[in-house]
Amino acid sequence: MTTAKKDVVWITGASSGIGKAMAFEWARLGYRVVLSARRKELLEEIALEIKNSGGQALVVPVDIMDEKSIEYAVQSIITTWGRLDVAVANAGFGVFGGVDKLTAKDWNRQLQGNVVGLALTVKYALPHLKENKGRIGLVGSVGAYLPNPGIGAYGASKAAVHSIGLTLQVELMGTGVSCTTVHPGFVVSEIAKVDNEGIWHAERPDPRPANLMWPTDKAAKVMVSAIIKRKRNYIFTTHGKLAVWLQRWFPGLMRTVASKGPKPE
Repeated sequence: MTTAKKDVVWITGASSGIGKAMAFEWARLGYRVVLSARRKELLEEIALEIKNSGGQALVVPVDIMDEKSIEYAVQSIITTWGRLDVAVANAGFGVFGGVDKLTAKDWNRQLQGNVVGLALTVKYALPHLKENKGRIGLVGSVGAYLPNPGIGAYGASKAAVHSIGLTLQVELMGTGVSCTTVHPGFVVSEIAKVDNEGIWHAERPDPRPANLMWPTDKAAKVMVSAIIKRKRNYIFTTHGKLAVWLQRWFPGLMRTVASKGPKPE
């Protein structure tokens, strides 16, 4: 599947993990790619790789915790390339700890990043997406549907992302703009290596089961495809679909499974 090179996709959280892999996938399909995150040096490396492969990439650093930063990023995209066709709100992080341990600061940071930052990304992109009957991609999580012991704040934030997606699918009716919320299961990422203050720890173990982990390039292909096809809600990885099915039909069993699963440190 290819598209004209004039089409522009903007990806937040593009410096690593799923965001980085999606950048390469959109570029492979012929889109001009706007890369946003806080780590400009990593974005520059990705942009160079895309350009060396014959694609077009633009680096626009953004901090999703700062509304002005998001607004400025969109202005920069329009100033440089004059249009926006796809906005993928991928940036996010996890805050770890039981509900009895998390502070107001922890909750505020988690919701500000994963919920407010995502919603504002959509807000500032939307006027330009409406001009082109564009697409929105929201990156949620299978955790939006499940109990999340030890990561309750993260699960709550992704449940909010799911709700925002459902709301946009109604609010955008008649505009030509679609909203796809993708809910991945376990995918390789740095999420477990970042603490509740946003500090990265290379030595920090990832408690998620390695045998169930999807590589980022595989995840990116199915996510980009879902957005292009204008799907509404897309749950993926086989284990992710199974977990959601169990929660729906056998919630007691799912509670037992969740209680025995690995917990973040």
